[in-house]
Amino acid sequence: MHTKRATIHTLGCRLNQAESGLIADQLAAAGYVITPWGEAADLGIIHTCTVTREADAKSRQMVRQFIRANPGARTVVIGCYAETDAEAVARIPGVDLVLGNRDKLDLARHLDALEEKRADAAGGTCLRPSASARQAPAVRGPRVLRARAGREPFTVPWVAEAPAVTRRMNLKIQDGCDFMCSFCAIPFARGRSRSREFDDLVSEAQCLVRRGAKEIVLSGINVGDYSFEDRNLIDVVDALNRIEALARVRLASIELTTIPDGMLERMADPNHRLVPFLHVPLQSGSDRILAAMRRNYTRAEYLALVRRAADTVPDIGIGADILTGFPGETDADFEDSFALLRESPVCFTHVFKYSERRNAAASRLPEKPDPAAAAIRSERLRELGAAKLRAFQERHLGRTVEVLFEGGTGMTWRGHLGNYLEVAVRSPQDMTNRLCRVVLDGIDGELMAGKLL
Repeated sequence: MHTKRATIHTLGCRLNQAESGLIADQLAAAGYVITPWGEAADLGIIHTCTVTREADAKSRQMVRQFIRANPGARTVVIGCYAETDAEAVARIPGVDLVLGNRDKLDLARHLDALEEKRADAAGGTCLRPSASARQAPAVRGPRVLRARAGREPFTVPWVAEAPAVTRRMNLKIQDGCDFMCSFCAIPFARGRSRSREFDDLVSEAQCLVRRGAKEIVLSGINVGDYSFEDRNLIDVVDALNRIEALARVRLASIELTTIPDGMLERMADPNHRLVPFLHVPLQSGSDRILAAMRRNYTRAEYLALVRRAADTVPDIGIGADILTGFPGETDADFEDSFALLRESPVCFTHVFKYSERRNAAASRLPEKPDPAAAAIRSERLRELGAAKLRAFQERHLGRTVEVLFEGGTGMTWRGHLGNYLEVAVRSPQDMTNRLCRVVLDGIDGELMAGKLL
């Protein structure tokens, strides 16, 4: 009997990565062999992102790439771009199924229905409109299922008897966002903020550790907004800290205004499994632009928070997202952003250019972005970010540190410190998923070099 092969390509955020992992486990339980992207497969799943126009285009590119390379295979498109522009996805020749964010974690059942009603699925469309999006016109093409955005707590369909894992694992604890930043379309794709049932997420974390995970990353659209009954994000962190075989707990990106009291103190505690890493989106260092973005904090408040983090947590790694080219951004606004980054202890930077998103409030602003200026500003910020990362790396030269290795090629193995510095070592042994002591003795771009002890 022919072995069914499935492959998944994931674009975008850690939450997408967490959900792709859940889907892969479900498909494996249904009898599929999960193959790396780029190898021949009978089923291709493209997990899309819509945070920018470039993400939309990349999503379409990956869909067409799979269809060209695998004629006759089933092609399924899921995720945020599939949610916000399902009709555009459905018009791509060769797409069989389009799932919005509500239905994608029930993919296996929809695949069964697709096989049972193969002819019907190829001839019509089923639309389930999101509560946060307008009803789309019906089109002919592949089967399309879209998300509804509620606010009720949720559970996640995870598989207890799934294959062993040998890497950092993402744990979905929250979905959706209520913040409605003016440049962002994610609330339209993901819906209102809602949190996972506490016992359900703890049970999955325990299962991941039994399967071999040594580090768990708490993932969501707005993880600091986690709230279930009388529990918040601190309760989640402390619950995972009590899992004996787990080495590390890490926070994904968290909004400044949602960081709960006590989080930095737990990062500073050497006996707590929460690692010293904090990624806090900045977006702009200009109070005028922050207000236009609806970010609900000032540059002074941001700078105070990251400085307090650096003072409280030894060797903390601090990351930030910075957006350039927002409509109406002036040279003076940009210089405020540049100065804040220069003055702050931020050492990991993700710089991206403004991209107009349908439904986002900024798309209706009278000022139009200046792409040429945004490109120049982005390059300046990246150069500053690289210099700040280099300075952070140099502070670690000669130190003995613990590295969790995630994989490698040949005899070179790569992994991360708790503060997210990336390290490479040479070893004839397979270092995958091993936590080892390393002496740091060199720098090669974004990588540090070390020797195993």
